[in-house]
Amino acid sequence: MSTNKIIFTLLRNSCAARSICGSDHVYCAKQKNLHTSVHDRFYFHQFNRAEIKLAGSQKPDWNRAVSEAEKIVGYPTSFLSLRWLLSDEIANVALHLRKLVGSNHPLLKTAKSVIYNGRNNMQAWGLIVLLISKAAGHLSVDDMEEDKAAGVLHSQRALAEVTEMIRTSHLVHKGLVNIEPDVYLETSELNDMNFGNKIALLSGDYLLANSCAELANLRNQDIVELMSSAVRDLAEAEFIGRRDSQNNPLPSIPPENRKDYAVKEWTLRNVLSAGALLGKSCKGTLKLAGHSDEIQEQGYKFGKHLALAWQACLDLGPFVTKDQNVTFNLCSAPIMFHIEHDPLILIEINKGLQSVNNVDYVKVHKIVTTGPGVELTKQLQKRHSQRAMEVLSVFEKSDARTALYNIIAAMGDF
Repeated sequence: MSTNKIIFTLLRNSCAARSICGSDHVYCAKQKNLHTSVHDRFYFHQFNRAEIKLAGSQKPDWNRAVSEAEKIVGYPTSFLSLRWLLSDEIANVALHLRKLVGSNHPLLKTAKSVIYNGRNNMQAWGLIVLLISKAAGHLSVDDMEEDKAAGVLHSQRALAEVTEMIRTSHLVHKGLVNIEPDVYLETSELNDMNFGNKIALLSGDYLLANSCAELANLRNQDIVELMSSAVRDLAEAEFIGRRDSQNNPLPSIPPENRKDYAVKEWTLRNVLSAGALLGKSCKGTLKLAGHSDEIQEQGYKFGKHLALAWQACLDLGPFVTKDQNVTFNLCSAPIMFHIEHDPLILIEINKGLQSVNNVDYVKVHKIVTTGPGVELTKQLQKRHSQRAMEVLSVFEKSDARTALYNIIAAMGDF
C-alpha cells in the first residue's frame, strides 16, 4: 500500500474507528424503565452477574462484546462520520499529512492511539450513547424521528456522532507541540513541528466545527448548552495540577494529611477530561427521548461512572504487562495511590518538571508494581463498574442492556 493510502486510511479511521445510584421510586413499565429500591439492589447485582454469564458462555472478550453491541444498534456510529472525512478539506489534509511521516510530531501518535483496535480505544463512546438510548426507550416522539430498525431516534444517533467528534477533536488538539526556543535546532525538524501543529489545529477545529453544526441541527437549546458545558470541562481539565513544558500532567504535591489524596485528585482530573462528556451525552440522549429529569440524571451517573471505570482500566494497562519499557501517564491511578502510600516516589517524578521525558519510567514502574497502587486501582475500577451496573438496573431487561453489561464485564477482565 502506498504512503498516501496509508495516511489517508489513518486519517479516515481517526473518526471512523469504534469509538467507548438511583433513588427509590417506581417508573411505569410502559415507559420501558424499571426502578428498584435500595432493598432490592442486592438482588439486581446477582441478576446482573447471571445476565452477563447468560450472554455468552465464553470468558468476556472486549472485541466480541463491542462487535455484538454494534449489531444491536444497527451499525457503528463512526460510519456516519465518513461524510465529513471524505470531504475535499480532509482529502487535502490527508495529502499534506504524508510530510509528517518519519517526524516525531505527536499527531501521528495521536492517530495511532485513536484507531487502536482494543480496550483502550475511547471511540466506543458513541456506541455507549446509542446502547443507553435503546435500553431506556423513548416516549412521545414523532414516528418519523425513529429509526425503527435500530430502535433509536435519528437525533440520538446524531448526538452519538457529536460525542465521538468532540472526543476526537480534543485528542487531536492535545497533539499540538509547544515549540520552545533553542529546542529544535535543525531547520527541517522545526519546519516539521510547525507544519504538524497547523495540521493538528485545523483538523481538530474541523471536527469540532462540524460537531457544533450537528448540535445546532438538533434544534434543542438545552442539548446545545449541555454539550457546550462538556467541551468547557474538557478544556478545564488541561489546566488542573502541575504540568511540564509540553502541558503533560504531573501529580500535585499531596497535603501533609494524605488521606483520600489519590481518589480526589484522580477523580477531579478524569471527571473533567472524560466523565463529563460521556455522562452529559448519556443525559442528553435521554432528554431527546422525552424522559424525566430524574431519569436523565441517572443517565449522567451511568456515563460518568462508566468513563471512570474505563479510565481506571486504561491506567492499569502498563502496570499489568510484563513490558516495563513503556511510557504512561504520570497521573494514572496506580501512581497516585502510590504517592499517597509513599510520597518519596515524587523525587523521581519531579525530574519531569521541565519534560516528562526526563523521568525514568522503568524505575517508576518498578516502584509502583511493588506497592499497593495496582491493587487499589483494581478496586477503584470495580467500584465504578458496579455503580454503573446499579444504574443499568433501573431499565428493563433488553439486548441493549445486556450488551452494556458485557462491555463493562470485558473492561474489567485482567
